[in-house]
Amino acid sequence: MKSRRHPEVPKTVLARLRKACLALPEAHEEQAWVGTRWRIRKETFAHVLMIAEGWPPVYARAAGVDGPICVLTFQSLGPRVDPDTFSRPPYFRPLWRPDIVGRTLGSRTDWDDVAKLMAASYCLLAPKKLAASVSLPVNP
Repeated sequence: MKSRRHPEVPKTVLARLRKACLALPEAHEEQAWVGTRWRIRKETFAHVLMIAEGWPPVYARAAGVDGPICVLTFQSLGPRVDPDTFSRPPYFRPLWRPDIVGRTLGSRTDWDDVAKLMAASYCLLAPKKLAASVSLPVNP
């Protein structure tokens, strides 16, 4: 049986996410079941992957697209604080955990905003001492 080859996350997207995520204390990168994820200890604070031809289906359903499109998921309290912003594009709401947010990544992505979201996601999952060492903007 021939397996389908799925598109890879663009190298420029990975480079920008690496810069933001690996700048955080003790953060590390690893291959996920699909795509790439960044973790603090055993907790995933960011996961990037490509949706193509409706695969992976759980992501395609959450994002409401068959692709091809690059998506990033991360931890956020944003939907509780500002549900309007986090319920419309470029954001989407995966249903597998209440504090997970998805965001499409493309040519119009504000990478400074993404870096702030990565830092905030990290701080939600990191041990308190590590989280306290990260400077967060007032409106992540």
